Amino acid sequence: MIYCPATLGPGQNINLIVPGFSPTKTIKLKMATKQTITDVIVSQGILPLYFNADETVSVEVLRAMYKAGIKAVEYTNRGEAALRNFKKLVEVRNNEMPGLMLGVGTIKNLQQAEDYVKAGADFLVSPGLVPEVAAYAINKDIFYAPGCMTPSEIIAAENAGIGFIKLFPGNMLGPDFLSGIKDIFPKLLFMPTGGVDTTKENIEGWFKAGVCAVGMGSKLISKKLMEQKDYLTIEKMTREVVALIASIKK
Repeated sequence: MIYCPATLGPGQNINLIVPGFSPTKTIKLKMATKQTITDVIVSQGILPLYFNADETVSVEVLRAMYKAGIKAVEYTNRGEAALRNFKKLVEVRNNEMPGLMLGVGTIKNLQQAEDYVKAGADFLVSPGLVPEVAAYAINKDIFYAPGCMTPSEIIAAENAGIGFIKLFPGNMLGPDFLSGIKDIFPKLLFMPTGGVDTTKENIEGWFKAGVCAVGMGSKLISKKLMEQKDYLTIEKMTREVVALIASIKK
């Protein structure tokens, strides 16, 4: 099965040069759907997220993530270079990283969502619920995870048709918050982001509370490591966290 970025609508066709086919053969590609992204994130149990203004650093971090076995990565929309860098990441992903789902975070309005989907984003993440983005994503069957930190915000997201909630900021809410509300929302999936640590105690606490995955940014992909261009350490730490999560989920 071949997946294409969310820029193609369901059923759209594209001409590809594929071994075994004529160069002019029209191949029907399957769009990366909301369920596809959900399955990938839940399976790996983590959604790494990062941003760097330098295009080369952004690409090398993505390569490190992929080498560590990551199949879904969030690149955050922070700074003027974000969209330009993201387009480069999509290009590199398409050439080198089969099976990798590349999404964008810090989406705060519909225009940003449309720009990144046009650039090739497979999924969208926001620090809060943006109703216009929710409606847009649901209409196109694109995975969208809005940030929520109160029961009222979670209810609003659920009523908007959202099934995957980003608990943000996670370090302010804590596992006890989720334990206290999860039974109210039996159909929703939860993922904390913001301050999630790489320690077993922290990650295990979240999974015991009922999360399906953890979003992990600067605690995993630190500014220091990016400044030092220490991609091997980023890869090593990511492998260790992925293995830790797998052991916790057993």
